[in-house]
Amino acid sequence: MFVCLVIATTVITAGNFSLSRELLQKAERKYGKDAYNRLLAWEELIRQDRSTNDRAKMERVNIFFNTKIRFANDDQVWGTKDYWATPIEFLCKSAGDCEDFAIAKYFTLKAMGISDEKLKITYVKSIQYNIHHMVLTYYSTPEAEPLVLDNLVDSINPASRRTDLFPIFSFNGSGLWMAKQRGQGKMAGSSNRIRLWQDLLQKMSENSL
Repeated sequence: MFVCLVIATTVITAGNFSLSRELLQKAERKYGKDAYNRLLAWEELIRQDRSTNDRAKMERVNIFFNTKIRFANDDQVWGTKDYWATPIEFLCKSAGDCEDFAIAKYFTLKAMGISDEKLKITYVKSIQYNIHHMVLTYYSTPEAEPLVLDNLVDSINPASRRTDLFPIFSFNGSGLWMAKQRGQGKMAGSSNRIRLWQDLLQKMSENSL
């Protein structure tokens, strides 16, 4: 059973989602016309969603980011070792690492109406490549087997089919958990992870570019 640790509230919510003209113009001045167009496409993805179920929303969002954004390490994009980009920064740069993909998908799906309780950003170990990796996981119910949204794999598969991944810890707007085994965990107290998450939300509240 997960124990909740409240660490922040999300700042992108379902409803009449829109990007301000000021923000779009600022993005265009700083990153160019392509960044402006990517932000408009993201806004359209959310505002025009008519999906009748969560799976359809996830398919659209997974493909949107996997096909529009290229993978690049933080030192290549931001000149630092560990930087968690906001969805807006991610889209403006059109590049990011696995954390940025998972975070962008998480907030986009929340904006499209999927509840926070169903979504967790999950750190895993890729057994095949022997590296740490981040994905987004979706739980239809708290006890359900999660589905995995991965920037390296376009198809959305149940965790039992992703035997190449070993879960380490997961979090969302409500808590941070260490994974003892699939579907179970305990609260974790990593101040660095909480700080990165809170810094991310602060940047989002300020529409940071």
